[in-house]
Amino acid sequence: MHLKFYGTAAAEGVPGMFCTCPVCANARKLGGKDIRTRSQALVDGKLLIDFPPDTYLHALHGGLDLPSITALLLTHSHGDHLYPKDLEMRQAGYAHVGEYGTVFREPLRIYATTQAMKAIRTEEFTAKLEANNIVQLHEILPFQPFEVDDFSITAVTAKHDPESGPVCWIIARGGKTMLYGNDTGFFPAETWDCFANTKPQFDFVALDCTGMDRKSYRGSHHMSLELNAQVRDRMAELGCIDEDTILCAHHFSHNGGLNHEALVKHAENYGFIVSYDGMEIEF
Repeated sequence: MHLKFYGTAAAEGVPGMFCTCPVCANARKLGGKDIRTRSQALVDGKLLIDFPPDTYLHALHGGLDLPSITALLLTHSHGDHLYPKDLEMRQAGYAHVGEYGTVFREPLRIYATTQAMKAIRTEEFTAKLEANNIVQLHEILPFQPFEVDDFSITAVTAKHDPESGPVCWIIARGGKTMLYGNDTGFFPAETWDCFANTKPQFDFVALDCTGMDRKSYRGSHHMSLELNAQVRDRMAELGCIDEDTILCAHHFSHNGGLNHEALVKHAENYGFIVSYDGMEIEF
């Protein structure tokens, strides 16, 4: 399985648009891996996770081939993970498939909880996009497995703003299984129950690390390396990970207080690698 991170930041990005804190100031000087756009990832070149306002930037400078994407998973409806107005750009007139006047024959299939899907359904153009088969909206239930092409997918509940319909994604294909878990605090009881009952064997785990290595960080809707380690230990107890599982800290805020190089050193102490914009990994 192949995963590419196009964006790895929380809502404000790094550097923050109006911010002059040490992390943001250093990011502007250092560039490279210290520049973080809003979180988005692609699995096996086919399955897109999240649709942030930086999606167009990821297409221009990150190599994201948007015209080829026909399946999209949404973690939740917050604006840094879902910018629905850009979905309108897929319809006739805004997008041609080769020749002028030729439109997409296959819809963009979007999968999200009912609560998260409200952010798309409330847009005035959504009904037109659905009627013209530009998008196809699929409302899913947590803990109910479903298939997308040759991917087996299960959403598990995240500990985040409940109004945003938050989930983390278990994605399996070709004998490999991954967990993509940004924008969540320590997993809620029902998610731990799911892991205990179904015993998924994860080859790769990406966990929210908005707080980086702040020891006092106890954000109920996000995690830090310290909390990542607690999740790691609980998963190991349940038999969901082993010594071959790749553990990745993901989704960062400048409020964590570390630039990329320092964060990597801290994460190594917990057995985690650190995501960055453009990172690709095979497992």
